[in-house]
Amino acid sequence: MMNDETQRSSNTVKSATDNDVERHNSKMAKKKVARDKIMATKTDEKGLIIVHTGKGKGKSSAAFGMIFRCIAHDMKCAVVQFIKGGMDTGERNLISANFPELCEFHTMGEGFTWETQDKERDIAAASAAWQKAKDLIRDESNRMVLLDEVNIALRYGYIPLAEVLSFLAEEKPAMTHVVLTGRNAADELMEMADLVTEMSLIKHPFRSGIKAQIGVEF
Repeated sequence: MMNDETQRSSNTVKSATDNDVERHNSKMAKKKVARDKIMATKTDEKGLIIVHTGKGKGKSSAAFGMIFRCIAHDMKCAVVQFIKGGMDTGERNLISANFPELCEFHTMGEGFTWETQDKERDIAAASAAWQKAKDLIRDESNRMVLLDEVNIALRYGYIPLAEVLSFLAEEKPAMTHVVLTGRNAADELMEMADLVTEMSLIKHPFRSGIKAQIGVEF
């Protein structure tokens, strides 16, 4: 049995806990009212220009997450890879084998420039990828088009930035989302975009001698 002092202590703790719960519930109720007011003003929809950039891992991974969301909602979409070459990747294998009617997948690059060591070939490959990308974006049945690593092609001047900006401004259908990934996104592109996310590098296993691994990088 509890003595009087123990009982008083227990009651005090319970009272404090009850007060904390009441304060929390009251705070959350006020927050919900404020949030609901904000959400009530968010009624528009549009096709977004989305940029994933930065030195950290996750730019393409996050973009493919949105592609898989589109597939899950039976929305047509497409992927054009500007730099990545012919190596097997989990996302390409899964999409090509299971969802070819929902998502066109075009690997147009031949690898990074230090792998090809042929600038003219790199420019030709990037130009072909850009032509394919424009065709896919113009097709209004595609609700999302991912231009994977296009920022690298733009940085090296393989395709003209001014042409990309002009096309997105003038020819992108109103309800089509276009996602552009890769390091060093141009300032002008980020200014035009509706959503920009910069992935920051804090730690990476590559610096500790760990190679790219299946399921993590590809």
